[in-house]
Amino acid sequence: MAEEKKHTTLSGYELKRVYTEDDIKGKDPKTQLGEPGHFPFTRGIREEMYRDGRLWTMGQYAGFASAEEANKRFRYIIEQGGTGFSVALDLPTQMGYDSDDPMSEGEVGKVGVAIDSLADIEALFKGIPFEQVRQIRTTANANSIIMLAFYVAFAKKNNIDPNTIGFFLQNDILKEYMCRGTYIFPPAAGVKLSVDVLEYCGKHLPHWTPIAVSGYHIRDAGATAAMELAFTLADMIEYYDAAVKRGVDIVAATANSYFFLGAQLDFLEEVAKYRAARRLYARIMKERYHVTAEEPQRLKIFAFTSGSALTAEQPINNIVRVAIQTMAAAAGGIQTFHASSYDEAISLPTQEAVTVSLRTQQIVGYESGLTETVDPLGGSYAVEALTNAIEEEVLALLETIEKKGGALKCIEEGFQQRMLADNAYKYQKSVDNKERIVVGVNEFKDGKPIEPAQFTVPEDVAIKQTAKINKLKAERDNERVKRALAAVEKAARNDENLGEYMIEAVSAYATLGEICEVLKKVYGKYTPMKIY
Repeated sequence: MAEEKKHTTLSGYELKRVYTEDDIKGKDPKTQLGEPGHFPFTRGIREEMYRDGRLWTMGQYAGFASAEEANKRFRYIIEQGGTGFSVALDLPTQMGYDSDDPMSEGEVGKVGVAIDSLADIEALFKGIPFEQVRQIRTTANANSIIMLAFYVAFAKKNNIDPNTIGFFLQNDILKEYMCRGTYIFPPAAGVKLSVDVLEYCGKHLPHWTPIAVSGYHIRDAGATAAMELAFTLADMIEYYDAAVKRGVDIVAATANSYFFLGAQLDFLEEVAKYRAARRLYARIMKERYHVTAEEPQRLKIFAFTSGSALTAEQPINNIVRVAIQTMAAAAGGIQTFHASSYDEAISLPTQEAVTVSLRTQQIVGYESGLTETVDPLGGSYAVEALTNAIEEEVLALLETIEKKGGALKCIEEGFQQRMLADNAYKYQKSVDNKERIVVGVNEFKDGKPIEPAQFTVPEDVAIKQTAKINKLKAERDNERVKRALAAVEKAARNDENLGEYMIEAVSAYATLGEICEVLKKVYGKYTPMKIY
């Protein structure tokens, strides 16, 4: 007799033939679900959600080459109806190197825009109609306190109140040690700098998003849905606990915090994941941090279609994949969204591909009918059962991490890294042996070679950036720069919040690389551990 086929979600939850009320027995809908806009926010963080015309912020991840080139793409996105954008930073910028550093060779402007100084920020935002943009996000993590300073200095120089611009800092260094790799300083110093941003924004920039604790990269590195949420929540607890220990007002500091989560292809599982995330966050805020007001209990979610789901083979199929991911995010009640471009498995996206991904969001938002009712899949026995299953597994993982000493200690021991590597291997094996079908990759192949990159970065970016740095250093007040960098070093050694010192340093046109070199003298440089 043939073995009965197992039906599972992408994360391995067994799916029944049919779900009934027996699958949610023992769960009180009033306490598990509540009403939309109210604790525990399972059904959404606003009573009306999208019904009142306030759809999610539709932003695209963009940025390449020089600030001038990236500026053209940002302005195009806004002209096409985008209400936000993410500033992709090149690897040297993310790793704390200037474009003229030997370590930057071959990487300047490749996967994002090169930002060496305030002069680049000025070029990046030239002519941007800030009144039309809800959010300007950035991938800054190890250098988040410097990016905060760049943005504040830019606003002040242009007589703009920085609180009137919706700046959104990722500022989640812990996941960098876990899976993404753009770290500079050791983990404890990284957490200290992230909390500096939380504290500074809580006091001076209440309308900014000071942190977007990130599960997206964790998921793309191999996590299941439960691992994605558990590791994200554990990182959040590490930051929030450190802030509380410092005496920071946790409500003020985290009022505009977000979670940055992936949008994978398993439709029902993803909807359930977002619902479970809100419920878990609300309960942690209430029970661990004794936050009684509902507003700071609300989890705002920025979702981003999973890059690992896109294929270089038959790339046009990715339009369908992204549409499914977009619908799952909308049904799950997210607040900000990025839809990937169909050619991203091959290269940086072309302008045409970026437009298609923005139109995908707009069609789902305005034509699908999905936004006309709140929590449209709420009450589905299958979705409620999956929401509960994910929540239970997340709580078990959080308990394990807590017993081991918390997220930071676990990362230093390689706990999360090993789990991610093991699960990524397990998933790849399931694709290789066709347990899981990926259209165009292991089934329904057309035999055509993978298309060459359609979009390439100009080869002279590094030369131009180096010339800009040389000109900058020749024209700036170098004595002011020396004083500012000395003040940064002294404040770092005294364990002070570095916000104001950074703003003065970048206002004097100290470069990002110069600032990071000063901090390395204080904190040292991180060397990754072997996890096996």
